[in-house]
Order: sequence, then structure tokens, then C-alpha cells
Amino acid sequence: MSKKELMRYKVVSRWIDGLITGSEAAELLNLSYRQVCRLKKRILEVIHKNKGRKPAHALDDEVRQRILELHQSERYKNCNDVHFAELLAKYEGIEVSPSTVRRIRLAARIKAKRKRRPSKAHRPRKRKPQAGMLVQMDGSFHRWLEDRAEPMCLLAAIDDATGRIVAAVFRPQEDTEGYFLLTRQMIEREGIPMSIYSDQHMIFRSPHDKLTIEQELAGESKPLSQFGQALRDLGIEHIQAHTPQAKGRIERLFETLQDRWIVELRLRGVDSIEEANRVLPELIEEHNKAFAVEPTDPHSAFVPLEQNQPDLDLILCYRHWRTLGTGQTLSFDHKTYAIAEGSQKSVIPPIPPKTRVEVRQTLDGRLFVWYKGKAYPLREIPKPKRQDAPSKQKAGSGRNPHKPAANHPWRKPLPLIS
Repeated sequence: MSKKELMRYKVVSRWIDGLITGSEAAELLNLSYRQVCRLKKRILEVIHKNKGRKPAHALDDEVRQRILELHQSERYKNCNDVHFAELLAKYEGIEVSPSTVRRIRLAARIKAKRKRRPSKAHRPRKRKPQAGMLVQMDGSFHRWLEDRAEPMCLLAAIDDATGRIVAAVFRPQEDTEGYFLLTRQMIEREGIPMSIYSDQHMIFRSPHDKLTIEQELAGESKPLSQFGQALRDLGIEHIQAHTPQAKGRIERLFETLQDRWIVELRLRGVDSIEEANRVLPELIEEHNKAFAVEPTDPHSAFVPLEQNQPDLDLILCYRHWRTLGTGQTLSFDHKTYAIAEGSQKSVIPPIPPKTRVEVRQTLDGRLFVWYKGKAYPLREIPKPKRQDAPSKQKAGSGRNPHKPAANHPWRKPLPLIS
């Protein structure tokens, strides 16, 4: 609409509302009375007859009040508008759009859960073209069950190409065993990825990973953590991020999960870490259905675990070094172990005595000696009880000790020297 048309519309609208007369409208627009009558007729044809009336499809006041009460209830507290609209359709049978929820909330003068911040200008990193080329791992320690349980840590792995959660597990704290379980879950569901992206937590790197110049010149390799050794055996490249912004995809994932899963766990009545892990597959499926995207290349880079590869129990485990004794025994955790009978028949040659061997301890507590790509199960040997030797008395004459008499010179005081 041009400036001239807008001026005519405003003047004629004032005539329609009864604020001025037709002659005054014609004088203001410098038109004849017949011309402003034609303009008035056109404007009245454009204006809908239901102006000022409530639309037939408008939300009932009772439904609006019900939505407002549910929004303020303990059951749905701390929900954002989009998530609340989804929960209303799922649990209450009320299907409304997030914009309708937002209008109801603003009409009641209820502030949003999170203040909208202006977007920051940054250059986003392109997603990997194939699923499985890069998987980001991290943990988020939070009150996932609010006041119903102690805070716990959610370990999650997200595929960079699709944004899908490929594995997740709740743990009391962020630990190596938790990442072993997370990796096992990912491999069993999807396969072995090409690379894993993580932060510089001591779980992912050794405290002695910085080599001196002499060690580098000698060709020594950096020591790996327990988790790093497992990734090496699986053929997974490990990439460490230097800043939280570098792994922004999983950082934003935890923001979304803290915004949604706390409410979802509350609605399901979850009040323990065991129950939370039981409902995790359902939560992961719902999240992937809502937020995952299609990769650029439909071919997956995840590699299934081959049959000739060692068991995952012997890869995702703790490793220690011991020296094998002459009797095929070794000491571990203040106990004595020997190679189980029959384990050497299929392995040639047997382990020579005094050999430095790797002891692998699985997550369920079993022990194995790992030697030249073979696993030798260990069995505990009870230590023989030592009998205490009888105490020996010192040989003596048997006489009573001599006691000086009362008038003995040793008992007399010394004379004073003047």
C-alpha cells in the first residue's frame, strides 16, 4: 500500500467510525463527495463482516484456563512452550500449538522458563557427511531426578552427522567404568565409529602423556589411559577438544536434555538411578525421532564387531602389569593367582617364567593374562596358613639377681669436698 492509499484509508475509516462527516473526508482528501463514497464502498467490501466477533474456532475459555492451571501445576513445572504443547497432547489429550501456549502464558503475565538471548555470530563447523565418522562423548552431572534422589551423571554419545544419541547411561559419577559401558552400548547398537571426540578429562588421557625431548628423540610413545588403550585396540581415533566450544554439539545436547528429560523422568515417577536407566531407551528413541537429521551420505561409517576380534569384555576392561613367577603364578590385589588348568593346551607356546605380562580385569571382576593376543584365565590360589613358631626363652643361670646390702659402700653418700 502506497502512502497516498494509506492516507485515503485512514480518512475514510474515520468517516466509517463516525468521527467525521463525508464532506469533511472529501475536503481532507481534496476529492469530490461522490469519489469518497466510492472509496467508502470499496473499504466496506474489504472489511470482514465478523470484525470484532469471536472466531468460531477460537479456544474455549475453559480449555484456556485448564491449560494455564496445568502449566502452573507441580506436574508440568519448568516446561518450555514447545515441550509443554507436546506433553499436553500426549498426557492430557489437548492438542494446541506452541504459539497458543505462549499467548496464554503471556496473557497471564508468566515469564518464560529461559530468557531468549540474541544469537551470537559464529562460524558453525560442518557436520560429518557419514554417520559414524565422528562421535562426541561427554558427561553431565546434574540433579536429573530433582529432590527425589542424589545428583548423578548422564554419560552420552552423539553422532556428529545425524545428531542421534547412539548411547547413554546414568552413573553416580563420571568414571572410567561408565565410559566402558557407554562404548559397549554404542558398539552393540550401531558399531565401531571411526573417531571419538572428547574433552581432556583424566579418564581420556594419562597424567604422564607429555614426553620430554629425550623421550621423543628415543621414539617413545605417549602413555594411554585405561580408556585410551581400549580405543586403541578397537582401532578408534581419539581426538581431544581444547575448549568446550569445540564440542558444542554435545554441550547443546545436554542443555536440551536438562530442559526435557527432568520433566519426562518426573512424569514417569522415576526416583532411582536404576529406574532411570530402564526408561533411557524410550527417552532416547523419542529424542532421536524429534531432533535427528539425515546425513549427507546415506552410507554408514560404523563398522560391526568382527568375529575374529577379542570379546568386548577383554577390550573394555582394566589393565595392569605383573611378572609371572616360576610356578605360573602372580600376585594381584594382595592375592595369589595361577593360570587355570587347560588354558595352555590351545595356546602354543606357553608363557615362559619371569615374563612381564598384562593382567586384564573385566568389569564383572574376572581376571585374565593377556599374552600374544591370547587370554589365559586366572584362578585364585588360597595362601597356606603359617603356624606360629613357639616362643623361645633365653638361656640363663636361673639365679636371682644379686641385691646389694643396705650398708654397702655404693649406698653411702659421698663425702663433701671442702
